[in-house]
Amino acid sequence: MSFIQSMDQIFITLQHWIAGFFPLWLQPAVMAILAVVAILGAFPAIFAVTTVLERKGLGRMQNRLGPNRVGPLGILQPVADGIKSLTKEDIVPFTADGLVHFLAPLVLVTAVFLGFAVLPVGRNMVLVNMDAGLFFFFAIGASVELSIFMAGWSSRNKYSLLGAMRAIAQMISYEVPLLLSSVVAVMITGSLSTTKIVEAQGGFTGIFPHWYVFTPWGFAGFILFVIAALAETNRSPFDLPEGESELVAGYFTEYSGFKFALFFLGEYLGMLSIAGFGITLFLGGWGAPFSFLGFIPSWLWFFLKLFAAISFFIWLRGTLPRLRQDQLMNFAWKFMLPMALLNLVVAGAWRFLGEGWQRWIICSVVLLAAYFLLGRTLMRHQKLGPRSYRYAE
Repeated sequence: MSFIQSMDQIFITLQHWIAGFFPLWLQPAVMAILAVVAILGAFPAIFAVTTVLERKGLGRMQNRLGPNRVGPLGILQPVADGIKSLTKEDIVPFTADGLVHFLAPLVLVTAVFLGFAVLPVGRNMVLVNMDAGLFFFFAIGASVELSIFMAGWSSRNKYSLLGAMRAIAQMISYEVPLLLSSVVAVMITGSLSTTKIVEAQGGFTGIFPHWYVFTPWGFAGFILFVIAALAETNRSPFDLPEGESELVAGYFTEYSGFKFALFFLGEYLGMLSIAGFGITLFLGGWGAPFSFLGFIPSWLWFFLKLFAAISFFIWLRGTLPRLRQDQLMNFAWKFMLPMALLNLVVAGAWRFLGEGWQRWIICSVVLLAAYFLLGRTLMRHQKLGPRSYRYAE
């Protein structure tokens, strides 16, 4: 095995080496446990780094310092936040359903961690290589809505319940275009396996890769996926559930201490999970962006792309203002859903039109025409314009 191949498979080699110390019949279980431990260690560590980068980045955008007191340049701020969350008092309302109130953040974090099981983070580096990986990811993701409803309902607080219903309405509205935008990759690949979707994008034409994002239907699907992912993870400009903290705190009004920290952890892990899934579907997964860079380990490419996605999310948070609730829902049902459905038709046409420049022109023209028509219709119905302010008499 060459040095390049050994670096690419270094974690797989380490996994087999550790498992070799155990009896043969126990080795499969040990290897599975090691893979789970790696996921449980790596992504929460990325979450900790992300919180520092986000607060530092937003501070830079807003001409302030951000965290700078705990550790060199404030890099130990996540440690301080964790200690604070562990030591804060856990207050549960007297009339709350104690069991459901306790289980809600655990269900959220568990569901998010299960999504990483089918995410290929490198060549031969996926916990469960199942044929229906994409179906599993979205099925397990539906548990997030359940946990949010559990949190709002169990608190016995009308503000919490209303905040939960608003958050669920947003997440369900955008989960439909999120799923439909992913189907185009399945149609072209002919498989629900996340590993096979990555492998289908593994070729090169010259030095350029065969990533799905470089096709008309793939580009449209990627943009739709990113927008829906922002809404699913409550990121700006779709962070209305977060914005309720200006009044109360939405569905986690009655949460404090470590339970609140689990909601915070689940939200960021969800962002990492769905960003990694978008990389898998449209950006070649762990594949190199140019043929001459194939010597770089596959797992490093995946995490570099993940870092770029996180930086993009932070940039949007510091740039875009928050949408109103009516704008958010209208955009989901009057623009996102029709575009996602049309993109399915375009992907089918791309598949059966055969090779040649004609399919590029046909698919691009159809998508651009739909974009302008739906956009103009949405703007006309929204009646956007200067706001008028009226005072009570």
